[in-house]
Amino acid sequence: MPAKRPGWDEYFMNIAHVAAERSSCSRRQVAAVIVKDKRVISTGYNGTPRGVRNCDDGGCPRCNSDVKSGHGLTDCLCCHAEENAIVQAACHGISVDQSILYTTFSPCLLCAKMIINAGIKQVIFHARYSIDDVSSNLLAEAGVELRPVKENTEA
Repeated sequence: MPAKRPGWDEYFMNIAHVAAERSSCSRRQVAAVIVKDKRVISTGYNGTPRGVRNCDDGGCPRCNSDVKSGHGLTDCLCCHAEENAIVQAACHGISVDQSILYTTFSPCLLCAKMIINAGIKQVIFHARYSIDDVSSNLLAEAGVELRPVKENTEA
């Protein structure tokens, strides 16, 4: 008997989880996958900008400190997964307008603003980020659907 075939949401979220393994952040591994017409058009994971020492090599002082989660965020040198996925698409001249973004954590406020302005129509997340109330309200006001992943849908 063949193995269970994952639904589209499960399939793309699995890709996001694998991409998160590339993150060098010493605090949290996060990834995003942008999909259009059921095709991956861009991926991103969190970490320091290109050419800057990785977190796990001491590149980000905040990530290498004992500051509590959600504090000192303005001192973090890391780019977020959603940000990197959007920028990666832009670097290659790929429009993300009307696409779907899969992310391992719901987006922060900064990423929510980028998602809205990039024209992404839907955000599907695996786990809820602890400080996303303002961002989820902003996404809703802008008409961007935000929902948790549904497993084994649209097989």
